[in-house]
Amino acid sequence: MSHKVAAFYQFTALPDFEALREPLRNMCVALGVKGIILLASEGINGTVAGTDVAIDALMNQLQHGDLFGGRLNNLELKFSSAADMPFNRMKVRLKTEIVRIGDLDVDPNAKVGSYVDAKDWNDLIRRPDVIVIDTRNGFEVEMGTFEGAVDPKITRFGEFPDYAARELDKTKHQKIAMFCTGGIRCEKASSYLLSQGFTEVYHLKGGILKYLEEIPESQSLWRGECFVFDQRIALGHGLNERDKSQGITDATEIEMSEQSQDKANE
Repeated sequence: MSHKVAAFYQFTALPDFEALREPLRNMCVALGVKGIILLASEGINGTVAGTDVAIDALMNQLQHGDLFGGRLNNLELKFSSAADMPFNRMKVRLKTEIVRIGDLDVDPNAKVGSYVDAKDWNDLIRRPDVIVIDTRNGFEVEMGTFEGAVDPKITRFGEFPDYAARELDKTKHQKIAMFCTGGIRCEKASSYLLSQGFTEVYHLKGGILKYLEEIPESQSLWRGECFVFDQRIALGHGLNERDKSQGITDATEIEMSEQSQDKANE
């Protein structure tokens, strides 16, 4: 049976995030939804799977229900499918940050870079005066990335500030375009660069997943597959699952699936 998968996040003030944990988990369990959701005072970040009816009901409750009281009215949301249930259980975790950059002064609720829709991304990253940076972890970059993108060679997202301090120069890199899986890491990365004095910072709205969903393969500048932190392992154009006949070719991929999904956010 096919399952509907929803990947979502929103930066928004949730001072009561600790009290939201159990009601949210109970809601998901009652609907038969499995996956992982991170809650922090700065917002929500999750990927869940279930039947079409269950996922639609959960997303409706998140955006319009009483639990969050309308605070998730700008949810960045993407849907895909999985032939098999890609999660073993339902987890709701409390975090200091929903994606950890390690600097609590970085606040995407206050300022972020300029969003670029998938349809405009190719034109931007083809410009010779734009440096294109993949903000994901190294093993993710190895599976696929955009043509011409810079690999910061980080092992966790929290290393991004060190990379920026070491390799980026405000006088040399005046136009920066960044991307990540679903968009959330770039929210933090762009906010950080703006706080460091960079002025022209762009990021791909909805991330690689939105690009693969909307841009035909014939027009695409994406090369390879997009790693996802669940048991599907990777998605291609049209958000299609990798061919299961290929098997798992790297032990790292097994280690980095559901049991350590939130490593993407570290």
